[in-house]
Amino acid sequence: MMTEVTFTNRRADSSANEDLTKLARHGADAFGYKAHLRIDRQLAQLLRLRVAQINNCAYCLNLHYEAARDAGVPRPVVDTLTAWWETGFHSDADRAALAYTEAITRVADATVADDFGARHDALAEHFSQEEVLEIIGIVINMNVWTRLKLAEGAVPGLTEQAPS
Repeated sequence: MMTEVTFTNRRADSSANEDLTKLARHGADAFGYKAHLRIDRQLAQLLRLRVAQINNCAYCLNLHYEAARDAGVPRPVVDTLTAWWETGFHSDADRAALAYTEAITRVADATVADDFGARHDALAEHFSQEEVLEIIGIVINMNVWTRLKLAEGAVPGLTEQAPS
């Protein structure tokens, strides 16, 4: 028997609103994990996963842990992402991107807001303007999706699948 994760929306079904669906779909098409991007695929996936971790989105965590593995991110890098700054796994460019991702995601936190400009400047030292804009798009898109799935109340559950 195989076990598969399925999701049940406890609160809302966003697909009932065409504009909301278009908004989410457009972001996913442009900046999601299947989009063709300039920045490194593994880094993009780490940024998505970090947003999912910060926002505690079970749906997004399930999806993006798997996507990180599919992108070839080494297991120790994925396993320690919640404390990325305490590891030696990331280049200076990756560290700048992760710090910026946290700044956009946690902008309401006064200490992050005070440091936002410095985080942007650090990012710009390592990435072109086009890549910076792509990173912004990735992080905003993930913040849209995490909040959408939280609003829906997307709860994971396990279902047993008969072997095929």
